[in-house]
Amino acid sequence: MKYSATRRLLLKVTQLISLLVTEREEQKRATERAVNERFPPLQFSGLSVQELQELCRDLHHKIDVVDEARYDMEVRVARTDEEIQSMTQRVTELKGIKRPNLKRVKKTADDMLGAYNDPSKLMKADFKVNLKTVERKKEDEKREEVTDWRKNVEAMSGMEGRKKLFE
Repeated sequence: MKYSATRRLLLKVTQLISLLVTEREEQKRATERAVNERFPPLQFSGLSVQELQELCRDLHHKIDVVDEARYDMEVRVARTDEEIQSMTQRVTELKGIKRPNLKRVKKTADDMLGAYNDPSKLMKADFKVNLKTVERKKEDEKREEVTDWRKNVEAMSGMEGRKKLFE
């Protein structure tokens, strides 16, 4: 029996969803089992005040041990992140590509207004405009060259008079 591509895709998606749901349920059960094994439920009934105090001290001691381990792991992760970053920087330097550290420069309103009033800064702002005019001049020169070539060809063919009427 053949299924269409959309039907096959739908079947695959439903299978994957069911697999993900079962994996999540298994993970929840595994974590519950691990927690129940490591930390049995506490029973406070029938304990004296001294026994409760001893239990609290023991719990505080366990919490301190776990916090120390967590802090040590965080420090290790930070160190490895720094090492990874430095190694990637070394690799990029060995490849010959250096990335400069760029700093953000903020312009104040006075600097922006000064650019309009100061002629030296105004010339810097007009630099792009000058480039555009140069490009336009080059385009005009190219057009003139093309028209010169056409005029030469038309003059040779004897059609010069008719073209002037259309222009």
